[in-house]
Amino acid sequence: MRVLLSIFLLAFGSSFAVADTVVAARNIRHNTVIAPSDLKLVATDMAGGFTSIEDVVGQEARVVLYAGRPVLANDIGPPALVERNQIVSLIYATGPLMILAEGRSLARAGVGDRIRVMNLMSRTTVTGSVAADGSVLVSQPHFQNR
Repeated sequence: MRVLLSIFLLAFGSSFAVADTVVAARNIRHNTVIAPSDLKLVATDMAGGFTSIEDVVGQEARVVLYAGRPVLANDIGPPALVERNQIVSLIYATGPLMILAEGRSLARAGVGDRIRVMNLMSRTTVTGSVAADGSVLVSQPHFQNR
């Protein structure tokens, strides 16, 4: 019986797939833009990591990345264009109507991220998406008729 168990473990127990995975070459603080020198490829059997350094370079660390640990998709994101308390342009556009105002961002955000911004004139808080130029596009709220 032991012989059969040993043969089974040898045949099927060591069949892990090993692939190159991107790991941090040094500890990387959160909110740091990742450079090629911050990363290296190692052979590992961990699933869910990046297999190409080019996919990670230029992204921003959302959490602390520890040396030797794989970089996962939730650990990184696009670099922030808008910092907390930064003055940004608020743009509300619908059809031919466009309203521009200044606002103060209430969080950090990158392109496409949703962010809360305080309108400096009315002191109300609105939510919008960060555009590539750093402005915030405020969408019209959709109310249901009751």
